[in-house]
Amino acid sequence: MVKVALLSCGAEYSGVYHEIQKAIEMVGGELVIPEVDLQDVKEVDEEFGIVVKGGDLKLMMARAKSVAEERCDADAAFVATCFRCAEGALVRNAVRKYLQDFRVPVVAYSFTERSKAANFLLRMEALVNIVRRKHLLARTKHEGITVGVDSGSTTTKAVVMIDNEIIGAAWRPTVDIIETADKVLEEALTKAGVKLSEVEVIGTTGYGRFLIGKHLNAGIIQDEITVGAKGATFLAGKQRGDVTILDIGGMDNKAITAHDSIPDSFTLGGICAGSSGRFLETTARRLGVDIMEFGEMATRGDYRKIRMNSYCIVFGMQDLTTALAGGAKAEDVAAAACRSVIDQIVEQQLQEITLREPIIEVGGTSLLKGLVKAVREALGMEVIVPKFSQFAVATGMAFVASGVRGESKYEVSSRVA
Repeated sequence: MVKVALLSCGAEYSGVYHEIQKAIEMVGGELVIPEVDLQDVKEVDEEFGIVVKGGDLKLMMARAKSVAEERCDADAAFVATCFRCAEGALVRNAVRKYLQDFRVPVVAYSFTERSKAANFLLRMEALVNIVRRKHLLARTKHEGITVGVDSGSTTTKAVVMIDNEIIGAAWRPTVDIIETADKVLEEALTKAGVKLSEVEVIGTTGYGRFLIGKHLNAGIIQDEITVGAKGATFLAGKQRGDVTILDIGGMDNKAITAHDSIPDSFTLGGICAGSSGRFLETTARRLGVDIMEFGEMATRGDYRKIRMNSYCIVFGMQDLTTALAGGAKAEDVAAAACRSVIDQIVEQQLQEITLREPIIEVGGTSLLKGLVKAVREALGMEVIVPKFSQFAVATGMAFVASGVRGESKYEVSSRVA
């Protein structure tokens, strides 16, 4: 049983405590509350180097110290505070950084009174898998014949691997989940010259992983956070050391820090589609070009010539329309759209992790050269876009599946039911 320490302020009073507990139990984990001494609470300001007024926040910090010093039986930590509390946000970030120094897997979250178990589910599942399947993520060499299927929100991808090499890959827009998965699997196997009967293990991931996993009789089903990190580090040749993985998706975004291919912190989501690939697709349509041409166009533009706010996709489009009506160049508009997306990600999501160089950019949007340029300029860091970057999650799933060859059915979350 993977034990996740709850380090929070206000979860009990806001009514979300039982939702958090429900989420961790659904993925086969156990929620634990670290015990601390009164003296720990009194002295914790000095330990963290910040002065906190809130008593519950002091208690939260003291509990983090208990986890770091292994006085609490916990494998990972879930750090949560109310989104309305500015002091809580500062402490949440400080606790997250503190635990990462001790290599404790951690995820931070800002909840509201309306947060439900579904809001916490993927985060809890990833935390449990980081601990439970660490040995699979730590492997540095793929063996055998395996397939990874990534059933995403906008596209479905399949990758066939043989002995540490990708030999077949395919993707399609996600329409009917099962039908789309069947088609991309067939296409990837055809490209690889491999029969389905020759495949030793199929692994499924992504939004539709449980439905597809049951349909394909998958040997392993795993969340897209952990396998996405594995796929990115494998493709970039960075399976050892520290990295940050950035996946700007069609509907949401993922930013993951990893050490030796194993995530130790991550953030996902976004305020609006204005911070995702969907906004870029909408902009490309408005400019009358396909998405790949849009990416090339953005490399030739100057984002500083256009004022664009993508915090809301509607307002972002208003800015775009206004700029074009004023005679702005399409290249500058494209560049501004790319920069607007990464600016929002920096301001809203990347505050929840500590960036580590290099940045490995993956997912379909990593093929947009203008967006990659915007990421590099906004962060001022080395950005790697590896070959097969758009297949990183499916690749990671195929890689991880290699570790369960010989198993008739690997342990999966109770969410399969």
